Amino acid sequence: MLSRIYTFCLVEVQKLRHDRSELVTRAIQPILWLVIFGQTFSHIRAIPTGDVPYLDFLAPGIIAQSALFVAIFYGIQIIWERDAGVLTKLMVTPTPRAALVTGKAFAAGIRAVAQAMVVVIVAALLGVSMTWNPLKLLGVVLVVVLGSAFFACLSVAIAGIVLKRDRLMGIGQAITMPLFFASNALYPVELMPTWVQWLSRINPLSYEVSALRGLLIGMPTNYVVDFGVLIGAALLGIVTASALLGRLTR
Repeated sequence: MLSRIYTFCLVEVQKLRHDRSELVTRAIQPILWLVIFGQTFSHIRAIPTGDVPYLDFLAPGIIAQSALFVAIFYGIQIIWERDAGVLTKLMVTPTPRAALVTGKAFAAGIRAVAQAMVVVIVAALLGVSMTWNPLKLLGVVLVVVLGSAFFACLSVAIAGIVLKRDRLMGIGQAITMPLFFASNALYPVELMPTWVQWLSRINPLSYEVSALRGLLIGMPTNYVVDFGVLIGAALLGIVTASALLGRLTR
């Protein structure tokens, strides 16, 4: 199973090598968030973040956001593979569905890590004070992969329900920004209305952002809770997506 997961991830790396323009086009939106939104709100001091400059506070949130945007539409690729007949061929092989879904999920993580590297470089150029400790950066990679794996599985599960690319696009667009705004990516949880705070507590993106802030800029967080939620969410996503994958080939 591990070898099959590795194979799917390797295929994704090869896709990135052959089409590097995707990294550039996907990097435009997070760069705009950092350069325009981040610097503007840093100057007007509209969002209190204590002793941490707002741009430093925002950068990990934008890394998580860019990973979310990469992963949440990953189900479209599954539907395309279904329409091209690739998925049917994969499903009749001895490869377990869980291995197929896990491979796709971690492949999305690889794309998200490549995207996160661009955001980290831009943030450093803007003067964000981040750690360059190799162990902490390795932790950042793990956090991004786990978060992306969950959202990719969520996308695959939705694909298994709606079965059509246009429907998945509509649902993906409908849930992406609520997931982003109902997290701590842009502002501290304490500033949210009470009902949004409750949504933030059940939103895996919040725990991804918290872990990234702790690793990159040293903000206090509970790593046991953060990693526990991310691992649990990824496992739940893999199980759910594996159960719904068969609907795409009927």
